[in-house]
Amino acid sequence: MRAARLHGARDIRVDDVPEPEPPGAGEALVEVGAVGVCGSDLHTYQDGRIGDTEVPRPAVLGHEFMGRVVALGEDAVDGFHRPLALGARVAVDPTIPDVAHEQYELGNPNLAVESFLGLYPTDGGLQERIRVPARVCFPVPDEVSDDAAALLEPLGVALHTVGLAHLELGDTVAVLGSGPIGLLVQRLALLAGASAVYAFDRFDWRLEKARAWGATESHRVEDPYDAVGAVERATGGRGVDVAIEAAWADESVAVAAEIARLGGRLVLAGIPGDDRLALKHSTARRKGLTMRMVRRMKHTYPRALWLAGSGKVVLDDLVSHRFPLERTAEAFASNARYDEGVHKVMVRVSGEP
Repeated sequence: MRAARLHGARDIRVDDVPEPEPPGAGEALVEVGAVGVCGSDLHTYQDGRIGDTEVPRPAVLGHEFMGRVVALGEDAVDGFHRPLALGARVAVDPTIPDVAHEQYELGNPNLAVESFLGLYPTDGGLQERIRVPARVCFPVPDEVSDDAAALLEPLGVALHTVGLAHLELGDTVAVLGSGPIGLLVQRLALLAGASAVYAFDRFDWRLEKARAWGATESHRVEDPYDAVGAVERATGGRGVDVAIEAAWADESVAVAAEIARLGGRLVLAGIPGDDRLALKHSTARRKGLTMRMVRRMKHTYPRALWLAGSGKVVLDDLVSHRFPLERTAEAFASNARYDEGVHKVMVRVSGEP
């Protein structure tokens, strides 16, 4: 079968690879349909690593994906604890938790990770078929498209991000970065009752999307600190109740601390390319900020499915570009360049591109 594999920084090739082994007890074989390109995938693509996780051999990226169940092992139970059906369209949660871990018992499966699909050394969805635990498969209804099903994963990350912010009705929110995660966070903050959401990004087309998705104000920032003056003007110098960093850009964490009010909350969803966190200590200390770090998500697929199926979050509107598997290298290169109009890039492994 075919798989798009990363052989080194900026080197993706479509290779012939062995078929997966037949599914064992509690497992499913999934024919992959749609795969989203995530910002964390771009880190690995650009640098041959993400954080302190390096990729020393060819690896299959792609953790935002869906597909169709084509084979089942015995006692295959889905993410809803129901028997998984052959032929079901499923969204796949890439986190495979260690169910014996203390943090799993405490309700934090995102901290009790045994492996993560698409993160070395575990291969992900950019291949024609993949064998996964049935419990990470969530059947999706017909009204949720293949692209939207794949994007339930970033929606889940956004749900976890907003949950960590402990938003209250009437809160003001600033979102640094209007990429897919930033847009989803913005949309969920408004659904949660935020009185104002201020969006910031470097690219005009992203800010247009932020406005279309309901941003109270959207501002183009050449220098991340441009956001400080904009928030001061919008809030009369008070700052926002919640500042959410979703940009992984230079100094964006420090800026998020500057625009939060006294006693405000700071939530960091982005991943810095240099694997370093930097902010002005006196700012955070004197404001008495609460800072929370986003580590993927925690059992958010049921809520994500409801949001997508109800139309409260229109995931298909995020998709700007689609590529077939054979053009995966082009898909990543375009996304990494931030070509004009790029929002969410999808790779269609099967089905129409």
